[in-house]
Amino acid sequence: MPRQLFVTTALPYANAPFHIGHIMEYTQADIWVRYQRMMGLAVDFVCADDTHGAPIMIAAEKAGKTPQQFVADIAAGRAQYMDGFHIGFDNWHSTDGPENHALARQIYIDLRDNPDGSLIEARTIAQFFDPQKNMFLPDRFIKGECPKCHAKDQYGDNCESCGAVYAPTDLINPYSALSGATPELRDSEHFFFKLSDPRCVAYLSQWTQDGKLQPEVANKVKEWFTVRTNPDGSTSDGLGDWDISRDAPYFGIEIPDAPGKYFYVWLDAPIGYLASLKNLLEKRGQDYERYMANPELEQYHFIGKDIVTFHTLFWPATLHFSGRKVPDNVFVHGFLTVNNGEKMSKSRGTGLDPLKYLRLGMNPEWLRYYLAAKLSARNEDIDFNADDFMARVNSDLIGKYINIASRAAGFLTKRFAGRLGVVSEDGAAMLHHLRSERPLIEQFYETREYAKALRQTMLLADRVNAYVDANKPWDLAKNPGQEARLQDVCTVCIKAFRILTCYLKPVLPALAQQVEKFLQIEPISFANITEPLRVGHAIGSYQHLMQRVDAKQLDALFEVPSADTGATASTQPTAANAASATHPGSQSADTGASNAVPKKTGLGQPSPGGEAIAPTISIDEFAKIDLRIARIVQCQAVAGSSKLLQLTLDAGEVDGVGQPMTRNVFSGIASAYQPEQLVGKLTVWVANLAPRKMKFGISEGMVLAASHADEKAQPGIYLLEPLAGAQPGMRVH
Repeated sequence: MPRQLFVTTALPYANAPFHIGHIMEYTQADIWVRYQRMMGLAVDFVCADDTHGAPIMIAAEKAGKTPQQFVADIAAGRAQYMDGFHIGFDNWHSTDGPENHALARQIYIDLRDNPDGSLIEARTIAQFFDPQKNMFLPDRFIKGECPKCHAKDQYGDNCESCGAVYAPTDLINPYSALSGATPELRDSEHFFFKLSDPRCVAYLSQWTQDGKLQPEVANKVKEWFTVRTNPDGSTSDGLGDWDISRDAPYFGIEIPDAPGKYFYVWLDAPIGYLASLKNLLEKRGQDYERYMANPELEQYHFIGKDIVTFHTLFWPATLHFSGRKVPDNVFVHGFLTVNNGEKMSKSRGTGLDPLKYLRLGMNPEWLRYYLAAKLSARNEDIDFNADDFMARVNSDLIGKYINIASRAAGFLTKRFAGRLGVVSEDGAAMLHHLRSERPLIEQFYETREYAKALRQTMLLADRVNAYVDANKPWDLAKNPGQEARLQDVCTVCIKAFRILTCYLKPVLPALAQQVEKFLQIEPISFANITEPLRVGHAIGSYQHLMQRVDAKQLDALFEVPSADTGATASTQPTAANAASATHPGSQSADTGASNAVPKKTGLGQPSPGGEAIAPTISIDEFAKIDLRIARIVQCQAVAGSSKLLQLTLDAGEVDGVGQPMTRNVFSGIASAYQPEQLVGKLTVWVANLAPRKMKFGISEGMVLAASHADEKAQPGIYLLEPLAGAQPGMRVH
């Protein structure tokens, strides 16, 4: 029987589409899975949407949907990414599926009823409660002033300014990020997984340090056994217990025998790996319990470095002490940056949108190859550099690899009906060398050293191209007496091309399939690559297999959004865009253009606000402007400008991992307000105005204010402030 592997990637949170980091991780795992299958192993490769938690519940409420419908709509968009980048999961499921509900409850019961003593303990804790939303607040939904450095608008668990770690109750002037209300401290019973139990400490100390984890990961995890930072900033030895419960209202799985209590999302999310596998096996008619009971089953997880703790401490402990198989390994990768380490940002033109990549007609296997050429077995960040991407793809894939087939196939089809000939001694020696490198390349794939595997393959391609240059088939074709040698040289090239295709197939599955069709052969694997193509084998007509990267495509991929795509300020501002002083690039931002002479109406009366009403627009034109309520959570003067204030806005948005996010806006209202006057106020934000780059930074939209066209006659700028009851994120209709 072949080895049986169970492989997963980290579950993406179901509150947003995939980003390029997801594609990198899925590609890394997909390459490894394809390699294992080419080695004859049986692999089940699954994943699922991580659907539970307060961020999903809150986002669904804002969207006017049930949480189930919200995550279903997100899930409906997954396939275009998977199909587009040739990522071959065997199953994609949801942590809200019945399998996960059943497995999570049973695992909890097994931990609670452990025969050597329960690992679940109930404790009463004090935590912040939002009286307006009528719910306990997760730490990341509480904000306030850092108790250490006094930075404003910091999260309830750590300060992004000074890095301090603290309890939400330590915040100065805390407020709810959901409603803005001052939270109340209330008691609640919570359930804890006792990771501090000596049994857990002993087991995890051994499991994390037995050589299976990457050295840098094992060393990092080891720190958790020796020193731990407490919420009050002090340190303690050993592992801390893990709070695994949340109070209603909460979108999740209810805890057995505890009405109104739900599993914290990080308890049930990894169980989604097992649930997705169970769902797959049941579709096939296989028995899940029997599958998992196989002592030879190997279980592997591919994850990012930001979730190491959950997968190397909580997850193996959950499995082991509930009587289940633990992972054989957890493979950790770093982050993906763009253009020499710059953090990704669409507004700065450094975002790499996977769907935009595909829409531009860019070959998905260019990206698969480039990522693989950067990936190693270490937990290291990798960088996407546009120039390097184009050079590497065009040089390696087109100039070296594809070039071999294109230089030989035409001669075979035109002169020899596509049939392969006898290979002479020098050609046989080169082919033997190519095959002899197979164990090394296999080792590189097995250990996830993809960059080394591709580097070695391209060195072999260089050797083949040197053989072509030395034998010059184009010159042989001109000499009627060299027909046999011409067929020999071209046969060697095609056989070498087949071997190289095998070495590249885990990375370039679609291209390999094209090659198999062109060569008229069975699917290539590492097992059959030693079987030579026989004399007389006929290949098909050669069609160009891959185009070069076009620099224009890369330019379009990283094109900075144009300010012209948003609202444009007129040379004579209307009452509405008098507030465009708050958006850099508008006429009144720093130019004083609002000092225009007031116009008069046709009746000889002064125009309202000192200027004529703008030309009529349709309701459809107005509907294109997305006006949202936003709370000013931070405000500061802008060094180098006497007119601008820098506003940090909360418009009720959450980021790709479900955390509250803010927007940065530069506003030309410094003459009317001191920064401290605006903090905490609600205003109206133009949400869909294209971001604009200026020397002070990026301004993401604008806020609305009113002013008279004749600033000297009637000075003053008045920021629009909604009445009480309006909440961040609400749309202005």
